Amino acid sequence: MAERLVDSPEVQELLDKLSGGNVGGGDPRLKAITRRIVGDLFATIEEFDITEDEFWTFLNFASTGSGEYGLWAAGLGIERFLDIRADAKDAAAGVTGGTPRTIEGPLYVAGAPVVEGKARLDDGTDKGELLVMHGQVRDVNGKALPGAKVEVWHANTLGNYSYFDKTQSDFNLRRTIIADADGRYAYRSIVPAGYACPPGGSTENILKAIGRHGHRPAHIHFFVSADGHRHLTTQINIAGDPYLHDDFAYATRDDLIPDLVHKTGGEPATSLGVKGEYADIAFDFVMHPAKTGEEEDASARVRAAA
Repeated sequence: MAERLVDSPEVQELLDKLSGGNVGGGDPRLKAITRRIVGDLFATIEEFDITEDEFWTFLNFASTGSGEYGLWAAGLGIERFLDIRADAKDAAAGVTGGTPRTIEGPLYVAGAPVVEGKARLDDGTDKGELLVMHGQVRDVNGKALPGAKVEVWHANTLGNYSYFDKTQSDFNLRRTIIADADGRYAYRSIVPAGYACPPGGSTENILKAIGRHGHRPAHIHFFVSADGHRHLTTQINIAGDPYLHDDFAYATRDDLIPDLVHKTGGEPATSLGVKGEYADIAFDFVMHPAKTGEEEDASARVRAAA
């Protein structure tokens, strides 16, 4: 009999971490209960081959009236487990290469302004460190994907996201960038900060009870899509963050930690109006061909829309 994915060392290690079994403090009984309940959920997902869409449909139903179920899914490792399953299915099918997937999180907002080629994400009110990120969208054979859609969103220097933080302007630090004829995209923004779960919320309370923290390293989220290619949900982490390899949502992947280089001048910074020193990140997105039309779309979870 083939080994169950839930029994693999990778998933067992995840269960140890998400239940606080690898850290001191917290209630030992609650740690054990958390590990069993989440482990049983993982086993159920595997046994019935529950799809990502089916999981989010269930969570959407169960979370009526609650604002933190998305954080629970991230903080208790469920989103990470769904990615582990997807990676395992790719490996079994011989699908290799491409930009790694990682969790979406609960803070996407539909309807961000659409910009061709190059964009400015910030509204100029946050005086954080200037950031320029740029790269190419291409397929696994190296062919550029002109017109690919790069949706990007991230927190400000206080760790807050527009729409959810009403002090920020609409769609601050959110844009949809349409790649140019060479599949290239670029944007200027500010280097985001990491953040923690809402203080006093249900997610923070359960994490504290099992001896865990609720911090995330600084990161930038992406949806990347192109006709005939599989939708990519991913994020990059900012190198050097103290929580880089201690993310409460388990989203850090080594291939998603690009170099951050400090520069002055040069393209595309100059054409984006950047003056003086800035942080530069070069990162390409590599897309897999879609086998079905459904693979071209994001999962069916409830998302905010402005």
